[in-house]
Amino acid sequence: MLSQQNPADALRLNKYLAGKLAIGRRQVDTLIEKGRVRVNGEQPSLGARVRPTDVITIDGQPVTQQATPFIYLALHKPVGYVCSRTQQGDAPTVYSLLPDGYQHLKTVGRLDKDSSGLLLLTNDGDFAHRMTHPSFVKVKRYEVTLDKPLQPLHHQMINDHGIVLPDGPSRLALERIAEGDGTRWSVIMHEGRNRQIRRTFAALGYGVTGLHRVQFGNYRLGDNQPGRFWLVEKQ
Repeated sequence: MLSQQNPADALRLNKYLAGKLAIGRRQVDTLIEKGRVRVNGEQPSLGARVRPTDVITIDGQPVTQQATPFIYLALHKPVGYVCSRTQQGDAPTVYSLLPDGYQHLKTVGRLDKDSSGLLLLTNDGDFAHRMTHPSFVKVKRYEVTLDKPLQPLHHQMINDHGIVLPDGPSRLALERIAEGDGTRWSVIMHEGRNRQIRRTFAALGYGVTGLHRVQFGNYRLGDNQPGRFWLVEKQ
């Protein structure tokens, strides 16, 4: 039988499996909805809770009850690398910068090939979900270089009203990095839509020649050099 509702030692099934499988809770919910998950031989509901003594299977294969050692890794991604496991054309993958023991980690969001800076990797699916889902509102800060000075009107439009893109409005907080330099900006955002910063400036006729992430949530790049990686604590 399934665990009774809200026992003291029980966890939500989707949270438990997200951690075990290093995937998001929505992906776990999809597995449950498709009937691929069983708890003690029974098909669970989406809100089911489980205890350490429960036998959980996916497609008939048991999920280990041993604790998973979660790893949280930060990497200073250099320009020219892609956030995938397979090389794309001549572009190397960020995994070529990591030793064998970290090859199983998944990136928490992405930086495109032409962008650099702070990239997080983990095998904790719940952590990845909390860092990337819009409902958790994680601050991201970038240093952006434009191909020409940003006009004051366009600065005000982006800051105050946002720019309408095909996938919805985009509002960014802009701060000048150096007085008198209209090409270099500190950009703060709370979303993670595909190439959002580049598309926002492109809509106003600007090209982004440099995009460098220096902060993601409570994590910061600091003075770590390109290609360097280091372990961080879950926050």
